[in-house]
Amino acid sequence: MPDTESSGENIALLIDADNAPAAKINFIIAELATYGSVSIRRAYGNWKKPALSGWEKVLHEYAIQPVQHFDIVKGKNASDMALLIEAMDILYTKNVGTFCLVSSDCDFTPLVLRLRADGKRVIGFGDAKTPEPFVASCTRFLYLDDEKKAKVKQSDKTGPTQKLKGDTKLMNLLRNAVDARADEDGWARLGPVGNHILNQGSFDPRNYGFSKLSELFAAIDTFEIHKENNGTGSIFSVRLRGK
Repeated sequence: MPDTESSGENIALLIDADNAPAAKINFIIAELATYGSVSIRRAYGNWKKPALSGWEKVLHEYAIQPVQHFDIVKGKNASDMALLIEAMDILYTKNVGTFCLVSSDCDFTPLVLRLRADGKRVIGFGDAKTPEPFVASCTRFLYLDDEKKAKVKQSDKTGPTQKLKGDTKLMNLLRNAVDARADEDGWARLGPVGNHILNQGSFDPRNYGFSKLSELFAAIDTFEIHKENNGTGSIFSVRLRGK
């Protein structure tokens, strides 16, 4: 996660157990720890279903409260609506700054938009098939399946990457952020650039195969990266080549 985010606030973790892999719960909890304390942890589903047995094995280990909802009719459960209602209850009654939704279900898009309209940060986790509207509505969305990570992982993170340069949406996002934060010489500090990108929508360099934003910029020869040490750590700046 970029160093542009604040931490220390309360987080509500709401899991759509029918549409989320239990095997990735450790990654989810570790990621959320960088934002603050996960004070509310709930997983919704019909726990009589054998398909949820994987979640049952990790609920106690990660202090996740199971919320039971039987299927209303065959093939239709009430878990999604229960998650939505409780999210709104938390919004109005709890001191929570970040909501985490673990699901690949696009039906939660209106909920995400409502939470963000109230100034809340929303972190989403799901698989590669998660519909784009849900991904884009989140403050940040991270893919959980190895297939997606392998698809975007780059074999050479230091040289030019044609695949990245061919992503028009990504390139416009990066160029515009650098231009918006650049000084008279064209250089922009990476921290403000990262904030500018996050203010526009869901973004995480890990979804492109890079652990840090600086590595993503370094992989694209359209940009120059400058690194300096200030005694307490490294400060990165970026600019468009030819500026």
